[in-house]
Amino acid sequence: MKKKHSVILALIVLVFSTAYMSFKDNMNNKTTEGPARVTIDKSNGQYVLSVNDQPFYINGAGLEFGNIAALAKHKGNSFRTWRTDNGQNTALEILDEAHKYGLMVTMGIEVARERHGFDYNDQKAVTAQLERIKEEVIALKDHPALLIWAIGNELNLRYTNPKVWDAVNDISQMIHKVDPNHPTTTTLAGISRREVQEIKERAPDLDILSFQVYGKIEQLPKQARDYGWEGPYMVTEWGATGHWEVPKTSWGVPIEENSSVKAKNYLKRYQNSIQKDTTQCIGSYVFLWGQKQERTPTWYGIFTEDGSATESVDVMEYLWTGNWPQNRSPIIESFQLNNKDAYSNIKLAANQSYQAEVKSSDPDGDKLTYSFEILHESTDLKDGGDLENRPQTVQWNRKELKEGIIEFSVPDTNGAYRIFAYVHDGNEHVATANIPFFVNNNVKQ
Repeated sequence: MKKKHSVILALIVLVFSTAYMSFKDNMNNKTTEGPARVTIDKSNGQYVLSVNDQPFYINGAGLEFGNIAALAKHKGNSFRTWRTDNGQNTALEILDEAHKYGLMVTMGIEVARERHGFDYNDQKAVTAQLERIKEEVIALKDHPALLIWAIGNELNLRYTNPKVWDAVNDISQMIHKVDPNHPTTTTLAGISRREVQEIKERAPDLDILSFQVYGKIEQLPKQARDYGWEGPYMVTEWGATGHWEVPKTSWGVPIEENSSVKAKNYLKRYQNSIQKDTTQCIGSYVFLWGQKQERTPTWYGIFTEDGSATESVDVMEYLWTGNWPQNRSPIIESFQLNNKDAYSNIKLAANQSYQAEVKSSDPDGDKLTYSFEILHESTDLKDGGDLENRPQTVQWNRKELKEGIIEFSVPDTNGAYRIFAYVHDGNEHVATANIPFFVNNNVKQ
């Protein structure tokens, strides 16, 4: 009997030990799995990125505070960040969540910019930066969700000192020394012959060059070749037409395209540039999987502040999978203020009543609801994606005349404003449009 009890006890211990080890492995799967082995090879004139010996074409999005689960749901396979600590989540937390959903991450590394006052002639500061980055790399290099290291963001924007590329090369060499499993890149604002040549000369250790191009992206494949880049490249930002690329009102503010125009451009630009280059381009990251204030709250994010998806999200799922989502976003057909569109340089008189009308449709026949707001025109204007504050909301009087049509009185203070329209389908999808207008007490009615 004693022997039988001992056998039973031993079996119980074995079962619990096995369960505990399994639990421990699951909790620490980044350790048990080890780092992904990421390589770039050239075969028959085509560059191929591989993860653990399997080809991996990047169907990705720029995502800093966006919805990681939604990216996986819409069949993206990767996202990029801009830094290892965004102030809300650590890089380790981000990598863990990416791994949970089967996504790979191009991890951004914060590198000081000359336009923010950093001096690349200051060797002490450059060395300190290198040592700080080394600690970040060592801490994250073995995570299985790590794909590529992105060294800095748009370091060429308003720079004068080419020594920045020497520093980038030193960082890349350090990374390759401590982490042999992941390639390196740096991201450029736009593309020019000057930067391509300087990087080839000063930062030859980089494995990939990354470009961030918006309205002119269809020129990118040819420009990359013409400017002398023979290696692989990624497009790490692309999407809506940039605020510097669109027409402006007579008082100097950029005119934003509505969400349906943007969606058509996303589709066309991807097919005519990224998808078209099958030799050098190894994938892309659409901008932005989330929402941010940059000139307006709706310009670059393909989601709105409440987390609703615009038509551009539908487009990305189609581009990544070949299939449209089962339920589609509403479509903007037109938006007018006082029977004029956004390109009409609309000037209104204070304390007068006007009408705004948005016409829309839904591919699925969903019931649509409409909301509107007026914001002051943004004056907190930055460049390079630097943080901007959302413009102040205007308190205004309005009444709904019928669905999609409102009557309202404009503010009584001279100045620049925008009226925004939002069309919701009840399924977490939205269409957006806005019209800039100027209030002038001298306008005659």
